[in-house]
Amino acid sequence: MNKHVSSFSKDDAFETDILTGLKAPQKTISSKWLYDDVGSHLFEAITGLDAYYPTRTELSILEQNAKKYLRLPGAHGAMVELGSGSSRKTNVLLSAFQDLSVYMPVDISANHLKEAAEKVRRAYPSLAVVPVTADFTGPLDHLPLLPELPVVVFFPGSTIGNFERAEAAQLLRNIRTAMPEATMIVGVDQPKDEAMLIEAYDDPAGVTAAFNQNLLQRLNRELGATFDLETFAHEAVWNTKESRIEMHLVSLRSQEITIGGERVSFREGETIHTENSHKYSEEAFTEIAGQGGWRVLDRDTDEGGLFSVYTLQAV
Repeated sequence: MNKHVSSFSKDDAFETDILTGLKAPQKTISSKWLYDDVGSHLFEAITGLDAYYPTRTELSILEQNAKKYLRLPGAHGAMVELGSGSSRKTNVLLSAFQDLSVYMPVDISANHLKEAAEKVRRAYPSLAVVPVTADFTGPLDHLPLLPELPVVVFFPGSTIGNFERAEAAQLLRNIRTAMPEATMIVGVDQPKDEAMLIEAYDDPAGVTAAFNQNLLQRLNRELGATFDLETFAHEAVWNTKESRIEMHLVSLRSQEITIGGERVSFREGETIHTENSHKYSEEAFTEIAGQGGWRVLDRDTDEGGLFSVYTLQAV
């Protein structure tokens, strides 16, 4: 069963969402639009940076606990990965789950998804790989799941932290609705030293800045916008009250751009808020999981307490 399921048309939603966000009092663009093909490859580069601790830390936790996750029923059925990213993490579980029948990566970037799925097919020729191009932040009822197979959801990379708390709970509810008897392996970043966080999201090599600014290039390419990249700078800010890193694009001067036939004005110093990355304590994430209809079965972390991988059960 090797097929590519394309179920998401982004064009109309993309332009509407962008214009709505740019007209808000605090200009905002959803972080999901950072991940076109260029953005997806830039993010993969970010995960290899020394300053970016989440990927290597989560990877080490998965490697240490992969055999333990074999107790989950879905490890012998179907694994659904939300936001198909680094194949290194995926391979840790696929190598351990030798009885797995189906691997279903779900991602908004079609070309990136295709590349990732092909790598898995080559590495695991007996595994049915079913990539689904979709925005997993919405309802997931369209996933072509086989009802007779138990499901484990793999949601790595602390992607859950990109959502506001209520949105994160809603996302978990959507997953539970689509897969009501599933278990989940989910990566969650933890609060830590502010300097370490800022460096991780504003690295000295400027890769994260390029990732953020690529969003403006994308708007120019796909929507005919007139952003001058030299007049916008990347900024990472720690918001103590919300326990999150925020990424912004800061206008370096007063200016006006056009997009979708409309004009958008910027004051000097005004920002476009492009991403949140919440850092959750065990208590905070357990509460969000419960609101989303999930019970925490287990929590694994590294020696430094930088990152956690939770195992959840739908209830």
